[in-house]
Amino acid sequence: MGGDKKADLAGPGIGNYDELKEILPNDYESLLDVRETQQALFKLKRFIEDELCKALNLMMVEVPLIVTRESGINDMLDRDGSRGPVEFYISNDHGKNPINAQIVQAATKWKRPALKEFMCKTNEGICTDMRAVRKDYFLDHDHSSYVDQWDWERVIDDKDRNLDFLTGIVKKIWDVIKRADTYMREEFPKLNSDKYPPVPEELTFLHAEEILDMFPDLPRKQRETKILQKYPAVFIYGIGWPLKDGYPHEMRAVDYDDWCTPTIEKNGQQMHGLNGDILVWNPVTRRRHELTSMGIRVNKETLIEQAKMGKQEDILDQPYHQAILNDEIPLSVGGGIGQSRLCMYLLRKAHLGEVSVTVWPRILKDMCAERKIFVLE
Repeated sequence: MGGDKKADLAGPGIGNYDELKEILPNDYESLLDVRETQQALFKLKRFIEDELCKALNLMMVEVPLIVTRESGINDMLDRDGSRGPVEFYISNDHGKNPINAQIVQAATKWKRPALKEFMCKTNEGICTDMRAVRKDYFLDHDHSSYVDQWDWERVIDDKDRNLDFLTGIVKKIWDVIKRADTYMREEFPKLNSDKYPPVPEELTFLHAEEILDMFPDLPRKQRETKILQKYPAVFIYGIGWPLKDGYPHEMRAVDYDDWCTPTIEKNGQQMHGLNGDILVWNPVTRRRHELTSMGIRVNKETLIEQAKMGKQEDILDQPYHQAILNDEIPLSVGGGIGQSRLCMYLLRKAHLGEVSVTVWPRILKDMCAERKIFVLE
């Protein structure tokens, strides 16, 4: 079982199309047709964007699609190197002023210096309509190489670096999601189907250690599945710190979320991490469904500690990391809310391709068509 746990740490996705064929629903019928879906998508995205900015005191800003390799700004997603960015060389001026460029995988680290650039004060922040490419995903029903997120970030004080503050932020985001569900069902009555329940009223908050205690022999995704069958909407604290079985709940990069700070103690056990994920039970796919990751970001002490733990101390010389170590950019909390992921969930869709246009292999498109799941092209 240990090997299974290790394999489950980095990289989402199912892994092969034989398995996916067994997972896709056979009784699916979209509640909205293709035209209605497009109308609903844009209403839903406007609602989420506007209400998220109100709830967290954010302003919309422009965000890069391309960054330089040398900046260290790109989000490396995991600390094992399994998911690298798309890179390309810009010769520029016949090679006299070249640029080693990368397409962003997320705007996580870009946002924190941006808080300073946009002159945000404490409890003010930014929100972006972020687009990215993640070339190393396995393309299944809810993972795509094309990624769209509301990547947001907000300035905090040192006194806010605690679990209660993080919990308060998570609850505000969940309130926006619940109200979005109500709004969409009012705007598009077809979504009021007896087949699928509304979004749960409450989030259940659990630490990764607590979930491991409940299901000690199961790998991470199976633990999440089990807990979501009991609680259909959860926030899992503490993702990145090695748990009592020696494995983290899931791998996290060393240089954005703070997953090493000691937080609460339960049953004599010290727990760590000022970050987490919102996951829900998707009644259409009948599977776990991740909506957002977020966390209080590293300060200089926790950046150094996590870099040591991840054996990545060499990154500390990069401009982004130096800015943290020299107190040149604000302390912050932030996260990324998957746009297509959330739209898929709230519009009761069986596949990410019904709400976003990207590339899919023929085997997957044929598999979906057999089940009345029509992906956009």
